Amino acid sequence: MQKLTAIVFISILFLSGCSFPGVYKINVQQGNIVTDAELAQLAEGMPKSQVRAILGTPLVSNPVDSSRDYYVYTFQRRGGDIEEQRIVVHYDDEQYSHHEAKLLEETPAY
Repeated sequence: MQKLTAIVFISILFLSGCSFPGVYKINVQQGNIVTDAELAQLAEGMPKSQVRAILGTPLVSNPVDSSRDYYVYTFQRRGGDIEEQRIVVHYDDEQYSHHEAKLLEETPAY
C-alpha cells in the first residue's frame, strides 16, 4: 500500500509540471544605453577619454583599429523580436571626429 501511495504521489508531482500554462520570459537588455542628449554633448576635437566619460565604455573596441568605438544596445521583450541600437564613434588621432547612429525610437530600459 505504501508503495502504491508513493507511486501516485510521484506521478502527481510529474504531471503537475506538465500542466503549467507557460514559462515566464523576462525582458533582456544588453549593452550601452546612449541617449540623444548624451550624443548632443559630443564636440569635434574632444579627446577619446572625454567621449568615454559621456557615453561610457564602448561595448566593442577594435584592438587593431582604434579610430572607432562601437556602442551597441539590444533589447528583447519577453522572448519577442530583438531591437537593436548602434552607434559608431569615429576618431582622428584620438580626437572625436563624428558619429553614426541608428537609435531606437524609445529606449525600453526597465
